[in-house]
Amino acid sequence: MSQLDRSSSQVRELTVRSVIIGALITLVFTAANVYLGLKVGLTFATSIPAAVISMAILHKFSSHTVVENNIVQTIASAAGTLSAIIFVLPGLVMVGWWQGFPYWTTAAVCAVGGLLGVMYSIPLRRALVTGSDLPYPEGVAGAEVLKVGDTHEGAAANKVGIKVILAGALSSAGYVLASDFGLVRSEVSKTFRTGNGGTMVGASLSMALMGVGHLVGLTVGVAMFVGMLISYGVLLPIRSSGKLGGGGLEDVVSTIFSTDVRFVGAGCIAIAAIWTLAKIIGPIARGIKEAIASARTRRGGGQVPITERDIPINIVAIVTLVCMIPIAFLLWDFASGTVLHGGIAGIVTVSVVFTLLIGLVVASVCGYMAGLIGASNSPISGVGILVVLIAAVIIKGVYGQADAQHNAALIAYTLFTAAIVFGIGTISNDNLQDLKTGQLVGSTPWKQQVALIIGVVFGSAIIPPVMDLMQKAFGFLGAPGAGDNALAAPQAALISSLAKGVFGGDLDWGLIGLGAGIGAVIIVIDEVIKKTSKARFGLPPLAVGMGMYLPITLSLTIPIGATVGALYNRWASHTNGDVDEKKRTGILLATGLIVGESIFGVIYAGIVAATGSDSPLVLPFLTGGYESFSGIVGVVIFVATLAVLYRWTTRKAEARAAAEHQG
Repeated sequence: MSQLDRSSSQVRELTVRSVIIGALITLVFTAANVYLGLKVGLTFATSIPAAVISMAILHKFSSHTVVENNIVQTIASAAGTLSAIIFVLPGLVMVGWWQGFPYWTTAAVCAVGGLLGVMYSIPLRRALVTGSDLPYPEGVAGAEVLKVGDTHEGAAANKVGIKVILAGALSSAGYVLASDFGLVRSEVSKTFRTGNGGTMVGASLSMALMGVGHLVGLTVGVAMFVGMLISYGVLLPIRSSGKLGGGGLEDVVSTIFSTDVRFVGAGCIAIAAIWTLAKIIGPIARGIKEAIASARTRRGGGQVPITERDIPINIVAIVTLVCMIPIAFLLWDFASGTVLHGGIAGIVTVSVVFTLLIGLVVASVCGYMAGLIGASNSPISGVGILVVLIAAVIIKGVYGQADAQHNAALIAYTLFTAAIVFGIGTISNDNLQDLKTGQLVGSTPWKQQVALIIGVVFGSAIIPPVMDLMQKAFGFLGAPGAGDNALAAPQAALISSLAKGVFGGDLDWGLIGLGAGIGAVIIVIDEVIKKTSKARFGLPPLAVGMGMYLPITLSLTIPIGATVGALYNRWASHTNGDVDEKKRTGILLATGLIVGESIFGVIYAGIVAATGSDSPLVLPFLTGGYESFSGIVGVVIFVATLAVLYRWTTRKAEARAAAEHQG
């Protein structure tokens, strides 16, 4: 009997050792994510590397189980993703309101936002995980890692699967290491003129992104490619027309993308998010209804399948409403003693209602995006932009007339409010991915949801001192007193500028409106394609918006990976034997590509933090003209490595399918 067939009473799942191991992994991964996010504006998914490390440790215990390993990765994943709060909170330092990060206030913001994110994700599980065909690339990848690493199975097919994962992981980590040495480039790009304007092409030489593309599939990949064409083929040349006179071409084009085109993409994401929410309101309502029915059945002594036992919906509702009390206190405490004291009751009331209602919307949208493209690549900062814009407009309207001094305080208050809602979004962005992994390995949802809460607590405890350390050691670019080595914190800088633009009255709403118009057209096209093809094809509007919003190095590599994955699946479909087993072997390769780069990201973050150098591993003799040559070398090695890997995987897929058939 496999572990997945046993009753919950016979299987170790939420154990003391799983909590301890998860906590220890959390300390390392969360600190690394905070540092990298503040420095370059990117964070990495922690669930898969946490699962790999957990298996290596729990392997030493004879009683370990796959669902216990899942609890470890769930705790570490929740804490790691909560570090995305750095996309908002540093803005309070940048606008000069905070000089550091007060521990208890910062921890409380992280904790209460994260807890609400867990609560909101519980009814969403039934709507977006069990009742949805979303791909959840990292959730599926995590489940495959856990299943092939579960040594209780011991089947020959699993041994093949482990080899495939290791091959992918070593290859992706090896390429990143070569890039850090300076032997190859991590991305290639070219900026050029188009008439009176300019644009660029480029791709990230990231095997992890190729793996993500394989997992999300061709439909999402094509939609992202369409979004990329709209931004870089149409909008960027038009917006940059006549503006290339001063400064370097690359700098001007990059700046226009960040300050103009990206806001059009945010507008497209906004309208697509509203449409997506309208479509999933029904499933969400059914999910809540089913959760109520499940809780009633359990209270009456009836049996509910293990994989459908959530935290009871009445407890979810109570915890959600109780959370409004500390939120109100945090907001009141933040505004009291400032020039806002006269209108504090009105803005705190509207902020609490905003958090309660918009938080659910944000949780739904972020969960959907994570299911569509994965938590690592979901443009969570784009959602943050929309949250800040909406919050700023509402708070400005409620507060009324304000002078420069009041506006400065309102900007800070808006960022603080948005940080709480952003915490909800970051956790929902990751939680549903974890719950998908749990569904695939047979975990008990309520135990995993408790683990998510534990992860939020651990993350909330470690994030404030790491952020404070970064601020004191480096400072943030544009903040008062920032030094030469100040951290860019790009998302926080952008979001702070948006809040200033709303209260200062100089924000270009036309860009966001243009994006919303483009998104509306995409929605119509998507519905027509689905209707005429009987739902076999589509053009997901959110994926198009992501392609418009993300840099081209990301929005091109993922579609390429999706194409490669589609070709691999086509090969599997045209061969003899177990087609599904061969496709799963391809999933394992894609998983390995993600795992290797993720784990090396943790190691490299530690090296950077320890040395204080931006490029601590670059070989000193690689100077002069080699840097331009390294791009060619990188492309050749990158393509050749992937070609060899996929060719080798086809042979292993045949072997794995044969072994599974014999078993």
